[in-house]
Amino acid sequence: MNHSSPLIRESTSAKLRTLILQRVIDGHYPPGHRLKEMELAREFNTSQAPVREALRELEATGVIESEPHRGSRVRTVTERELGEAYQVRAVLEQLAGELAAGQFSGKETLLERQADKVRTAYEKGNMGEYARHDLAFHRMIVAAAGNQVLLESWNALHFDIRTRLFLGHSTPSLQSTLDLHDEIVKALIQGKGKLAGRLLRKHSEAFCSGGSEGQRACS
Repeated sequence: MNHSSPLIRESTSAKLRTLILQRVIDGHYPPGHRLKEMELAREFNTSQAPVREALRELEATGVIESEPHRGSRVRTVTERELGEAYQVRAVLEQLAGELAAGQFSGKETLLERQADKVRTAYEKGNMGEYARHDLAFHRMIVAAAGNQVLLESWNALHFDIRTRLFLGHSTPSLQSTLDLHDEIVKALIQGKGKLAGRLLRKHSEAFCSGGSEGQRACS
């Protein structure tokens, strides 16, 4: 790869994945738009191999789809599809909250600081940062549950991408979910698993209620 490339060799496919995803979210690549490996490789001054890998990863998450002899194109992601993903998230995180309660003894500050980062990003109107910090907050809880199958199932739903797609297609009021964070933190620190689980489920259901289809999927 040319040394003048703006992409770092070790993470070329990851950077391409992020760049392509952002263009999907902001509408630069609308639903149905065809993504051609050669054109992308030329634009980003890289070989076709990392482009192919980035597209493969995005296909696995449902952002794009490929057809034999026709290449890749941006998928239409419906509100219902997003709603159903958050319906599954609600169930997984309810279990995570029940299992993680009491596991934050001595780590209260870490959880509280992460919740503060989510709130700060939202108050600044930075939805990209909001999505990143919110994901980290919830993953911290799922990881603390100590159930590897649960964590793998949660990771497999690619909430990093789904959340950004959701925020790119909707403008929901997230104030209620921020308030829930404070209640979730308190319940986890106090070891109240059932309560933490219910609050986490409520959080996901509130988050996916940005549209009528999403509301039906999460009800």
